[in-house]
Amino acid sequence: MEKNKYHILVVDDDDKIKELIKQFLVEKGLIVSTASNATEAKEKIEFFNFNLIVLDVMMPGQSGYELTKELKSSKNIPIILLTAKGEAENRIHGLEIGADDYLGKPFEPKELLLRIKNIIKSNSMENLLDENKIGEAELNLNKMTIRLNQKVKKINLAEKNILLKMLSSPGKIFSRTEIGKISKISQERSIDVMITRLRKKIELDPKNPKFLQTIRGSGYVLWIK
Repeated sequence: MEKNKYHILVVDDDDKIKELIKQFLVEKGLIVSTASNATEAKEKIEFFNFNLIVLDVMMPGQSGYELTKELKSSKNIPIILLTAKGEAENRIHGLEIGADDYLGKPFEPKELLLRIKNIIKSNSMENLLDENKIGEAELNLNKMTIRLNQKVKKINLAEKNILLKMLSSPGKIFSRTEIGKISKISQERSIDVMITRLRKKIELDPKNPKFLQTIRGSGYVLWIK
């Protein structure tokens, strides 16, 4: 997470809690903006693209519940609600109106960070399922198709899982063992055949691959640009 700067908005009328959360998250490599109430939060949301909002429920003016409901009706920003109320009915209400997670006060900052990471990771994986491009190839992993040179080719589940992992870590070398575990293919020869098939679907010149490359003695790597 330190290598990829995510922008978090922390909304809480308690300045002490707000600054403690900000300091902790900044130390962990995140970009953090703050707001003291719903009005201030909405102003910042209009100017910045936030990856996630940490939102206190009990605030003067518009409550965290009301703001969550309003935001979820028009935007797709993940929200973690913070509240001193830990009863099940309050947690359920928060989730029913669209909150992505719920954390009762007091809480450990490490737990908040873990929940932020999990939501961002999940959200990133969902985004990868939509349309992506590798060079000239247009991928839609939801539909399990790849379009290249006006031709649409289907991919199977093993190929989809490999592409998901590689797209989430461009430039990372995946060993044959790792690819075997992801694709549930045990034989090295079958893994090589699958990679060859994928190259034919995403490369303009599969025999001289530009994107899905072999690293001799190590495995395979995907370059997106």
